[in-house]
Amino acid sequence: MVEIRHETVTANGVRLHVARAGGEPTERPPLVLLHGWPEFWLTWEPVMTRLSDRFSLIAPDLRGFGASEKPDPGPSDRAGPEVHAADIVGLLDALGIARAGVIGHDVGASVGQALGRANPDRLTGLFFFDCPYPGIGPRLAQPEMLAEIWYQSFHLKPFAAQVVGASRESCRAYIGHFLRHWAGGNPAAFDAVLDAFTDTFLTPGNLQGGFNWYLSQQAARLAMVRGEAPALPPIAVPTGIRWGTQDPLFPYAWTDRLGETFSRLDLAPFEGAGHFPHRERPDRAAEEIARFFARLEA
Repeated sequence: MVEIRHETVTANGVRLHVARAGGEPTERPPLVLLHGWPEFWLTWEPVMTRLSDRFSLIAPDLRGFGASEKPDPGPSDRAGPEVHAADIVGLLDALGIARAGVIGHDVGASVGQALGRANPDRLTGLFFFDCPYPGIGPRLAQPEMLAEIWYQSFHLKPFAAQVVGASRESCRAYIGHFLRHWAGGNPAAFDAVLDAFTDTFLTPGNLQGGFNWYLSQQAARLAMVRGEAPALPPIAVPTGIRWGTQDPLFPYAWTDRLGETFSRLDLAPFEGAGHFPHRERPDRAAEEIARFFARLEA
């Protein structure tokens, strides 16, 4: 049984809950694992148990999520990728880590991109699963996608958290829908922990804390679907991306412009998985992560 250790670390002025496994960062290469929505640190547990013999693993709950602090109790647009990235730099500082690999999924992949632009010197590499990025562009709002992305608009409503959190049953149904529907390769991937996810999101402030990501990203999302996302220089940090071929939210065809965002890109399809490769196929996900960072070390 792999031991998961829990601690609270103040970083960038915010108290972050952090789950850790493996050796100390002075003994093994440190990897920071950044979750998406609707997730928190627990989404990474299967991967952490498989990598703990080789790496020092650090899985924070992002601000507003899980057991981390909710600095904005109500709807807020101050929880975008740059804010979360500053939290992660503060976390590295607090833990005395000069450089680390960053693994991200969904929201976490956006945070990783902000880190790659603002703090490349703190990174040994980036590794993402199913990665939102500017090159998706107007395809996000194509008619056939509207039935998938509706939640991004719903999360902007000031009553969204109240509606979803009206009862345990409503919260379980809402969170459970996305965890099952998006897990195209293994819809039961989260079934064993669905109650834990439900209870976590029912913790006061957690639903709104997650929805604040969408409030903070709304202007950028609108610019992207209009085809007006600003042109940025590519991220030069070595980046591995594994993208589930059965992802209903981010189709694999959308990987075609990743080279515009990442100049040192290692891309491959992740067969048999949807939006959550790390949870749907943790054996292979862990192997892909370990192989990528081993190549960087070599």
